[in-house]
Amino acid sequence: MADYKTLQAEPRTEFGKGAARRLRREWRVPGVIYSGDTETIHFSLPLLDIQSLVRNHGVNAIVEIELEGEKHLTMVKHVDQNVLTFDIDHVDLLAIKRGEKVEVEVPIVVEGEPQAGTIAVQDAYELLVEADVLNIPEEIVVSVEGLEIDTKITAGDLQMPGNTTLIADPETLIASISWPEPEEDEDAEEEAAEEIDETDASEVEATEEDAD
Repeated sequence: MADYKTLQAEPRTEFGKGAARRLRREWRVPGVIYSGDTETIHFSLPLLDIQSLVRNHGVNAIVEIELEGEKHLTMVKHVDQNVLTFDIDHVDLLAIKRGEKVEVEVPIVVEGEPQAGTIAVQDAYELLVEADVLNIPEEIVVSVEGLEIDTKITAGDLQMPGNTTLIADPETLIASISWPEPEEDEDAEEEAAEEIDETDASEVEATEEDAD
């Protein structure tokens, strides 16, 4: 993940919902660059540029922001997405430095087929790790190929990618192998429903006879 894009941004001097709406009408996304050492920088980016970046690299993507002739190396930390259009409404970027390590949540991908007749149940979908900021793994792959029933895989069992250290609790359950749940017999369900209907009908008839 050492390769990263440079996106051109413009400074943002107006704030509030009205200013944000005006930017979005111009197909631009408001955002901030923050860190513990410098003041927060407010900017806006073309919508298509930031959406392409997040779509292809997700949160944790590294991007260089060029703003008024100055370049800022950053990592995507959070995006606000419109619930109706799914467009990005706002983006938070963390200022980073080459060579530093950061704690990030990395997606977990389970691959392979366990022992015949069993299924793999994934219990965790992200894992907190520490990695070099320019070499954050895009995903951590967990193989369940050929594993037997009742096998459990914890975070401590995983092989971390190079220059990556596990931060999450090593006992965190990642996946387990179990028998599939038995399928319900639809015919039996229908018969049970018919019996209930017949019972209800009989009770109604009995009630009517008593009333007579």
